Formats: sequence, structure tokens, C-alpha cells
Amino acid sequence: MTTFTSIQGMNNALDKINNNTLTSAFDSNLTASDTQESSFDSLLDSAINLIKETDKLSNAAEEEEIKYALGYDNTLELMLAQNKANLSLSYTVAIRDKVVEAYREIMNLQF
Repeated sequence: MTTFTSIQGMNNALDKINNNTLTSAFDSNLTASDTQESSFDSLLDSAINLIKETDKLSNAAEEEEIKYALGYDNTLELMLAQNKANLSLSYTVAIRDKVVEAYREIMNLQF
């Protein structure tokens, strides 16, 4: 199970999606269903973990906003938390857009 502990980890995942390396098992002519299932499972787990990480960073930013509103002098922590949450959300949206684009491409295939 893949977890993203940093922005760099999310960046690497986005690069893999852009380079189509995560879906290479589906593009090749593999006959082993176990390989395809495990590839899909790892892709799905990565997506779920990315969403969880984004939610965690958004909650941390919200907590910093509350602390700031209560008068704690933590402007730097607030700014960092908001930037991390914003960047994480941007990556999540970019990955979602790639998945929707791939889905539409598959739906447009004519057999």
C-alpha cells in the first residue's frame, strides 16, 4: 500500500501517471490476471491514499487557521499548512483529470 509522506511522493506519482507507467500493465499484452489485478489494486490504493493525504493536509490547515483566529502567533505554520493543502489538492485534481481523460478515451473506443 502506497502512502504519500511528502509532496515529493505525490509529485512522483503524478509523473508516473503523466508518463503512463502506472497503466503499463494494461497497455501490454499480459495474460496473467493476477498481474493486472495487483496493478489495478496498487493504482486504486495509491489514489485512495492520495485522497486521504489531501484530506489530512486540509484538516491541518484548518486547525492552523483556528489557532491563528484564536490569537496564537503562528503565521508561518499557517502559511505552510495552507500551501501544503493547496499543493496536495492541486495534485489530486490533476490526477482526477487524468483518470477522467482516460475514461473518456476508453469510452470513445469503437469495437
